[in-house]
Amino acid sequence: MANEKRVRQMSQLLKEEVSKILLNEIKDPRIGFASITKVEVSSDLKHAKVMVSVIGSEQEKKETMEGLHQARNYIRKLIGERLSTYHTPKVIFRYDNSIEKGVHISNLIDDVIEEDEKRKEDSEE
Repeated sequence: MANEKRVRQMSQLLKEEVSKILLNEIKDPRIGFASITKVEVSSDLKHAKVMVSVIGSEQEKKETMEGLHQARNYIRKLIGERLSTYHTPKVIFRYDNSIEKGVHISNLIDDVIEEDEKRKEDSEE
């Protein structure tokens, strides 16, 4: 149980640090508007899967993920300088489309509500 708490704490800490690094220190023009949605750390704290959501076209998403992949060792180095852990986790970036799915579902709900209101107006006339 103590290990689960430590993994959760490390996940949260990595999420914050990677977000700060992307915002303030990565200057790669390929990396567009990216946000860290989740970090999953292995139980041995040696690997971290960083889930990234990217706003933009398919090409921009692809370029952002390529830029993050190439910057992963530099990001790991910066994390190692900031955290006082025995091992610095190996960072793996994965694309997360959950925000896009949420926006799509929200738009579908809005469309259904709009159609329902339109039907009510038509039936009242």
